[in-house]
Amino acid sequence: MTGRGRWCGLTTLKIRNVISRTIATTTEIGTEVLTPTGFLTEPRQIPNPLYEKALFARKLFELGLTGDFTRRVMNKLGESFAWEELRANLEAEVKQSRMSDGMVQEDQNTAQGICTLARSNYEVQFQPEQRLSERIIFPATPSQRNGVEDARFVCFQNDDGTHVYYATFTAFDGKVVLPELVETSDFLLFRFITLNGPAAENKGMAIFPRKINGLYAMLSRQDNENIYLMFSDNVHFWYERKMLLKPTFPWELVQLGNCGSPIETEAGWLVLSHGVGPLRKYCIGAFLLDRDNPGKVIGRLREPLLKPDQNEREGYVPNVVYTCGALLHNGELIIPYGLADHATSFATVPLDEVLAAMH
Repeated sequence: MTGRGRWCGLTTLKIRNVISRTIATTTEIGTEVLTPTGFLTEPRQIPNPLYEKALFARKLFELGLTGDFTRRVMNKLGESFAWEELRANLEAEVKQSRMSDGMVQEDQNTAQGICTLARSNYEVQFQPEQRLSERIIFPATPSQRNGVEDARFVCFQNDDGTHVYYATFTAFDGKVVLPELVETSDFLLFRFITLNGPAAENKGMAIFPRKINGLYAMLSRQDNENIYLMFSDNVHFWYERKMLLKPTFPWELVQLGNCGSPIETEAGWLVLSHGVGPLRKYCIGAFLLDRDNPGKVIGRLREPLLKPDQNEREGYVPNVVYTCGALLHNGELIIPYGLADHATSFATVPLDEVLAAMH
C-alpha cells in the first residue's frame, strides 16, 4: 500500500490516500471511502433564537458594554428573550435618547455592541433527510466574514453522563482573528456562541472531552508560539492561562500548537501537536499529559509523527501537513490530515508505538 507523508520515530507505516471531499468511515477492517453525492446544503438560520438573560448580561459586562443605556435595555427583558424583543427595546431606547438631550456617541456605540453580540450568538437547523456528508456551514456573521476555520470537534461528556459535541473554531473577518464555539447534540441543530474573557483570544483552542476536577479544561495558543492550559467553571468564559509547552526541537522552533482536543488513554491525555520549523514547514507531533493533572507533561516525541514528503509540498499552502483532530479505534490512532491545503489523507498507527516512542 502506498501512502502520503513520512512517519518519523515509529516502526510501522499504514497510510491510505483519500482524495479531497470524499467521505470516509472507520470500520472493524479499516477505513472505507464512500462516493460523494456531489450536493451540498446550507442550513436554515433560526430567525428568532432565545437568549438567556444572565448569560447575555455577563457577556455584555465582559465586553465593557455597561452603563445606564444597557441597564435600561436589559431591565425590560425577562429571564429569557428573543431577538425581536431585544431589537424592539434597543430601538425604543435609541428613540428615547434622541428625543431627550440628544443621543451621545457612547450610547450609539453601546447599542451597536449589544446588537453585534446578539447576532453573533445564533442557531442554524438542518433537516433530518439531509445526508451528513451534504451538510455545510458557511460564515454568517461579520466576525466570520472571511472564514470559519480549523474547527476542533470533541464529544464532551456532561456531569450527568450525557454527551454534547463542542467545536472551537477561528472566526476571521479579514483583519481580526476571534476564537468562537459551536455546539450540537445531533448534527442537525447547531448553536454558535461567542467566547469571552481575556484568555479567549488568538487561535488553536481545543476543549478536553470531560471536566477535570470539576472544571472545563482547554488548550490554547494566545501568543502564536507556545501551548497553554486553561480552566474555567463556564465553557463560555476564559480568564487565566498557564504555560504548558514551549518549542524545543528544530522542527517546531517557529511555532507550536495543538492539533485538536486531547484523547484520553490509560497512559494519559494524548495530544497531537503541530510544529512549524525552518521554511515554514508544518509537521505533526504528539505529547502526553497526566490524566489527573494535565498541567504535567509526562511524554513527548522528539521527532515528528508525520511530516510532508515530496508529494505533499506543493499546493495552496506549500510544505504543510495539518490536522484538527484524531480518533482512537481498537488501539489504532486514526489521523485525517490536510496536505498543502489542497487535498486530504488518512493515516493510522498503533497507539502503543506512539507511546513507546515518547521520552
